[in-house]
Amino acid sequence: MSDQPPENPTEQIEEKLSALKVENGPPSSEPPKSETPQPPANGTDGVTFEENFKLFAKFGDPKSDGKHITLSNSDKWMKQAKVIDGKKITTTDTGIYFKKLKSQKVVIGDYKKYLEDLAKAKKIEVDEIKHKLAACGPPGHHGVGAVKATSTVERLTDTSKYTGSHKQRFDETGKGKGIAGRKDIPNSSGYVQGFSKKN
Repeated sequence: MSDQPPENPTEQIEEKLSALKVENGPPSSEPPKSETPQPPANGTDGVTFEENFKLFAKFGDPKSDGKHITLSNSDKWMKQAKVIDGKKITTTDTGIYFKKLKSQKVVIGDYKKYLEDLAKAKKIEVDEIKHKLAACGPPGHHGVGAVKATSTVERLTDTSKYTGSHKQRFDETGKGKGIAGRKDIPNSSGYVQGFSKKN
């Protein structure tokens, strides 16, 4: 490498990358082993349980810092992750075990304890619940399809099917004529009605 910095920004980036590769060594093919094997807490798109906790803690509350979650947001998260199914675990169950923490908002450590208590009471693996919560993705409205107009709405908004005086409110293309289509504007030109040379 030369002592002068390269003039091209892409060359600068390439040099920095090569320097990083040299410092860190060649990439190894196998990940470092941990002493205790743990199931992956990542979701389908690489989002961890902790990241989702932060996202759902902030959901709907612009003042939240993402460190404390409420029962309401916890229930939204569990419904989206399909942990609350209405049979095995209900919102009543989550409310009972959340209130045992004696706080309106809880931090992630207390939330994990809450999940353990809930899982133990419902005889479900806590890791299964955590995996579902990590895999559900960020908060939002999922599964909403395109809105289709019902037959009633179509019938009422199709101007070609209008009859009587309503038909006169629209031109051939279906565009409204405005005030001319709603009111009869009197001709006050001063001539009698049958006069043929008005204009």
